[in-house]
Amino acid sequence: MRVPAPRLCGKLAAMSPAKAEVLEVAGREIRVTNPSKPYFPRAGLTKLDVVRYFADVAEVALHGCRDRPVVLHRYPDGIEGEDFYQKRLPKGAPEWVETAHITFPSGRTATMPVMADAAHLAWHATLGCVDVNPWPVRGDDVDHPDELRVDLDPIPGVPWEDVREAALVTRDVLDELGYRAFPKTSGKRGIHVNLRIEPRWTFTQVRRAALALARAVERRSPKATSAWWKEERHGVFVDYNQNARDRTVASAYSIRPVADARISTPLDWDEVAAVDPAAYTVATISERLQTVGDPGAEIDEVSHTLDALLELADRDEREGLGDAPWPPHFPKGEDEPPRVQPSRRRKTPPKSSGTGTGRRQSTKPLIEIARAESKDEALAGFERWKERHAVAAEHLQPADVLVDSMRGRFKAWWRIRVNLEHVPEEQRPSQEALEVDYDPWAEFRGDGDWPSPMGT
Repeated sequence: MRVPAPRLCGKLAAMSPAKAEVLEVAGREIRVTNPSKPYFPRAGLTKLDVVRYFADVAEVALHGCRDRPVVLHRYPDGIEGEDFYQKRLPKGAPEWVETAHITFPSGRTATMPVMADAAHLAWHATLGCVDVNPWPVRGDDVDHPDELRVDLDPIPGVPWEDVREAALVTRDVLDELGYRAFPKTSGKRGIHVNLRIEPRWTFTQVRRAALALARAVERRSPKATSAWWKEERHGVFVDYNQNARDRTVASAYSIRPVADARISTPLDWDEVAAVDPAAYTVATISERLQTVGDPGAEIDEVSHTLDALLELADRDEREGLGDAPWPPHFPKGEDEPPRVQPSRRRKTPPKSSGTGTGRRQSTKPLIEIARAESKDEALAGFERWKERHAVAAEHLQPADVLVDSMRGRFKAWWRIRVNLEHVPEEQRPSQEALEVDYDPWAEFRGDGDWPSPMGT
């Protein structure tokens, strides 16, 4: 299959920011306002370039998102500006945009746009969406996923080689269970593995199967972990919770919001061992499609039963492995362990100690550094903390710095914590006032509509 190269932005440099351009995509008129607005300044891509990219690659991109409801992750001023999440169909959307009525874990409902064809992808990009974040369901049955997703997410400091190795172990486990899965780069730091399934199981059942798979990979690879709490992780996290209702990952041929405009790129399994995600960008993806084709082209031809993975989950349960923690703000699972990070769990002293104070005793010496509206602001706060505590900072390992992207009602915010376990006890700083103390819920308090961090 030949895909035309994306038409880049040089010729638009002199255009007025207010001028609009109209493209015809799949028989629809797509109006692009402010077409010359820089969306990826360092890569030289404008808003019009991003819209044209999705129109050009729609045939292959739709393999990952066709007929699926999507969360809109919007960058209206480009990737170096503010971003926010939108889960409902925007006002003023064209009448032809297809939709699905979905229910969030909170019980709230919404009408969500569905990526039905190339015109929908191009329209989606006009909203400042550079990646596509679909639910693992189709619009005609939003309660039964037809895809199990494996998200291999390395903790800071883990080499890329370990991610590739975890992906190949995942393939081996799935192969032995009789499954054919499809890998792709995430476009950031990880690898995704997608497994198409028959739409017969609930989100809870699919997540249970994904947890069993994560534990099987963990048993086989010392570089993989299924530990939910960041303070307990090592190596590459096999994120089973990406299969919970309302969790999404970027789909195939999405542009990721990084400076060089990398693409989440489908791979053949024999490419995984040597893959370099930096090789696949908006500037290079057309040549790959023309020479290699689309390794994910057959993904819709495969549909598996979950029986083998659910049998593996049953075996884990018989051996004492029950449920694992769910994401925050989800209803608590029937046999879910305590939903509190290990360092904050209440510990009961040994009976012989006679010191049953009932106070919390940490398993990890964690302190919080910053809560900020942007990642840069949070990291700047962390740098100030390191300057004040230079002796302690010298002992920190990459995995000791926990940088969390937290979803607010409309956009993400950032939290930084530090694990001091590698700092000699006498040199450990105590918890201080936060370097940055952003409250993501302040503007909503008192309005009678307490927001969910999942944006629902």
